[in-house]
Amino acid sequence: MPNNIPPVTAENPALAFERLLTVLDTLRTECPWDKKQTMETLRHLTIEETYELSDAILEGDLPEVKKELGDVMMHLVFYARIASETNEFTIVDVLNGVCDKLISRHPHIYGDVEVLDEHEVKRNWEKLKLKEGNKSVLGGVPKGLPSLVKASRIQEKARGVGFDWDNKEQVWEKVEEELQEFKDEYNLASDQEIDIEKAEGEFGDLLFSLINYARFININPENALEKTNKKFIKRFQYLEEKAKENGKALQDMTLAEMDIYWNEAKKF
Repeated sequence: MPNNIPPVTAENPALAFERLLTVLDTLRTECPWDKKQTMETLRHLTIEETYELSDAILEGDLPEVKKELGDVMMHLVFYARIASETNEFTIVDVLNGVCDKLISRHPHIYGDVEVLDEHEVKRNWEKLKLKEGNKSVLGGVPKGLPSLVKASRIQEKARGVGFDWDNKEQVWEKVEEELQEFKDEYNLASDQEIDIEKAEGEFGDLLFSLINYARFININPENALEKTNKKFIKRFQYLEEKAKENGKALQDMTLAEMDIYWNEAKKF
């Protein structure tokens, strides 16, 4: 057995983290695949691992959450290892940096600032970020975020500096207003040509207002939509299975026939 294998188990977080660093260092120097990796080549893999973690959380699969957390942590350590090779920064710099940031942005814990609730914490967080050099409250929203997630983060950050509705009833009125505007743009007479660009704009406004309402009633729109996606997939796959059991192909069935199986699936 090779003698460079780190201990199988670790007794505490510090030793476990050191074990991960040792393994990554060994792989980076000895494994042909790991040697070739760059931050750019790892990027899409990291995104994939993050989505896998998200799926496990939504499924409530804690053993899978544990595994995916390990994969994500491995990627984070890998990035720091690559950066250390050109003396840009090390994992120590990364860890100290995030600790320093957390301390400075929590003056109600590490200073003499008083807050009433979590909303004041968020508001102070955004103010501190502006003092640190951010030119815009929205500057910290990544450009590459999926649009649904981005809309939610934009709204949260705007709320952090007080740009928000007073109550959910006002937000719902906005939803109804945007729905009517979309109807006016899209549900035209059959002989009128639809301006797709305008309809798309109104639909975007409607989605944005619905996401805003979800935020007001503490619903995560990304989680809500993904749960609906999963529910639809399970029901549709049930439909496929039942059709196959009865020697039928979906494309040859009527909608009424498919609805029978679909309604059965809704009972599970």
